[in-house]
Amino acid sequence: MPSGLHAAAQRWDALDVARGVAIAAMIVYHFSWDLSFLQLIETNILQVPAWRWFARAIAGSFLTLAGFGLVLAHARGFKPRPFLTRLAKIGGAALAVTLATFFAFPQSFIFFGILHCIAASSVLALPFLRLHPGATLAAAVFCLAAPQIFTSPSLDAPWLDWLGLGSSDPVTNDYVPIFPWFGFVLIGVAAGRILLARQETMGLARWRVQNPLARSLAWAGRKSLPIYLTHQIVLLGALYGVLQVVGPNPAAEARPFMIQCEATCLQNAQPQTCRALCSCTVDALRGSDLWRKVLTNATTPEDQTRISRAAQQCLRQSPPS
Repeated sequence: MPSGLHAAAQRWDALDVARGVAIAAMIVYHFSWDLSFLQLIETNILQVPAWRWFARAIAGSFLTLAGFGLVLAHARGFKPRPFLTRLAKIGGAALAVTLATFFAFPQSFIFFGILHCIAASSVLALPFLRLHPGATLAAAVFCLAAPQIFTSPSLDAPWLDWLGLGSSDPVTNDYVPIFPWFGFVLIGVAAGRILLARQETMGLARWRVQNPLARSLAWAGRKSLPIYLTHQIVLLGALYGVLQVVGPNPAAEARPFMIQCEATCLQNAQPQTCRALCSCTVDALRGSDLWRKVLTNATTPEDQTRISRAAQQCLRQSPPS
């Protein structure tokens, strides 16, 4: 048996560990997202570029590993039954995510997230399993560049959102469209084809985990799908319990009011003055029965008058700028 086929016939601990690292990184990101979503911390991580790039790196790693694993699974010829079984599991899990998020977050449910992309990409990648890696890499570059070249308002229709070529992103909690993300799957396919053609790959295929950390990561990599489906239930459940005990972070809780207040104030004053004025107004409202109404958008015209009076009182107390 050629060395590449022999390597493909084995279970790679290195690939399991790589998936485990991606799973661990995903849990870190979602834990931080949950803290932000539940307003347990002041930072809104969706507005922090480093966190956004971290999330993209995690998604890219999952997709690249999916492409690599596809090559290993079918190195000795396409196997329809295992492929369809795996596709059904991932597709079923993707559907479960859509249904669960539709009821939990109806305004931003996940209709084409990471699992949807892996399922669709697994089918789209099949022709590339026998193409020259150079052609596959060229196709990968095309996919990665497509959103910068072919984006058009004519592709903004909801039924085309899965392509990722519309002029604006849809409102959803996880959006991993075909373009550019299929490019990462193709990178994994090309990397798998290149590595299996090299004699040195046998060393990587035969590597086995030794220490407890590596074994834990390998286990997580082998159980990546059930961990993906259940980890948010555990995290959100635990953190929601914490929220009931400690309450939301005051600064995070006040952020929507602060944004609206400063936007109104900036029409007539400087940013520093507006920030101080709105902070003072928040402090004043927290000491009254109005604050809960402000947080739930349940204020009446009379309440708005009281809020304006509180802001005017803060303005009179502030030193001239």
